[in-house]
Amino acid sequence: MSGTLNKVMLIGHLGDEVKMHYFEGGNCIGRFPIATNEVYTNKSTNERISNTEWHNIVVRNKAAEICEKYLSKGDKVYIEGRLKTRKWTDDKGLERYSTEIHCIDFTFLTGKSEGENSQQTTAKPQSHTQSSSPTQEHSVE
Repeated sequence: MSGTLNKVMLIGHLGDEVKMHYFEGGNCIGRFPIATNEVYTNKSTNERISNTEWHNIVVRNKAAEICEKYLSKGDKVYIEGRLKTRKWTDDKGLERYSTEIHCIDFTFLTGKSEGENSQQTTAKPQSHTQSSSPTQEHSVE
């Protein structure tokens, strides 16, 4: 097989609100972190261990606007996308790197109110090439 694959599938909870960035020409991107948890029991100590991993999600254009409108901190979401690493120079002249998941598909897993049945909303972002590159202010910690 000569092909390659860059695919990520995550189910996690939003760690913050969706932050929108708008560009000339009407394009936009939304960024938000999600947390995934791994829980296991240490066999030698019988201690329950919980590890949280944070993932930086990037959605574009209409999909970003949908996420901004319907997602809130704490909501559970399924994200499907690809890994992309950005490189930039910080204020001190040091080269910095950030790995992000560029969203291709998502499903909301949390209903908007506690009393309603958990409805799922699915959206498939359109593939657009971004002409403007993100600046330092878009860096993720």
